[in-house]
Amino acid sequence: MAIVDPIFRPNMRDPIPPPSLLVQLSNPLADKLSLTTLPYHVHEVLLGFFGYHFILHVLSPAVSQLVCPQTYRGFNKRTRLNWDIHWVSMIQALFINTAALWVIFKDEERHEMDWRGRLWGYTPASGMVQGFAAGYFLWDLQVSAQYMNLSGPSALLHAIGALAVTCIGFKPFGNYYGLSFVLYELSTPFLNIHWFCDKLGMTGSRLQLYNGIALLLTFFGCRIVWGTYQSIMIYVDIYKGLTQSSTGLGMDSLMDDGKCRSNLSGGSGYEVPQNCGVGGDLPMWLVCVYLIGNTALSLLNVYWFMQMVKAVRKRFVPTKDEQVKKNR
Repeated sequence: MAIVDPIFRPNMRDPIPPPSLLVQLSNPLADKLSLTTLPYHVHEVLLGFFGYHFILHVLSPAVSQLVCPQTYRGFNKRTRLNWDIHWVSMIQALFINTAALWVIFKDEERHEMDWRGRLWGYTPASGMVQGFAAGYFLWDLQVSAQYMNLSGPSALLHAIGALAVTCIGFKPFGNYYGLSFVLYELSTPFLNIHWFCDKLGMTGSRLQLYNGIALLLTFFGCRIVWGTYQSIMIYVDIYKGLTQSSTGLGMDSLMDDGKCRSNLSGGSGYEVPQNCGVGGDLPMWLVCVYLIGNTALSLLNVYWFMQMVKAVRKRFVPTKDEQVKKNR
């Protein structure tokens, strides 16, 4: 089992520096859970969680009643809630995809990571994306549990798995792949547009047809093809982490009197909690949680893709009975 130091890279800054008081307040919990980088991104977790609740309960209802008042007011309570949830999903997907792509293309340190960096590497900008993603999945977990009759058990399972995998990134572990898996959300805007078309009386329209094609292509490309490829890569890297020795890595030690110091805020002088400097290993519980969560999400993606194909076919491919009636 490989023993390595977590790799902290100060190259790319977090554009939203953490409040020092919040860092201090969250340190005890982070130390207890061994989530070393969490204090530096807990503000983004909270911003995401409360921001998405603001969209759900305030922004979406207000804007919807201005833009399409008759349609929105005509919804029953269940449909209106579902409408607002879809708007949260839409805004989150557009934001998190933009942030993830920005870091993926701009973070040079990320491009240079080998398998050790892909497992234990960390940059403040990648932690920022991880923080907002965790805030959304925490929000999603609450909403999925609170309204399970609306979203179903699969949505709750997805929220649990996604939040668990995302939080493990604060050890730090798998930040490199965390950004890659965020790109699952590239298909989400098309999914929401498809749903909005149904509610706006545009079922079977050309817009829904073209959007449905884009939905299936992006979902298959980013979740099935890209997601499977990234899953295989992290499985291979985890195998290397379990079987290869870390001796002779040539990495500079970040230890300093038992503490691990890093320029996490681009020169602000924040210190990483003490436990980050102690050699991080790859325990089996971590491997099991990550692999089970990731595999469950992958299987859900396959299931959802099959459901999407059925939904699109239902709207544009007539059934045998419909075809018979049409030919009469």
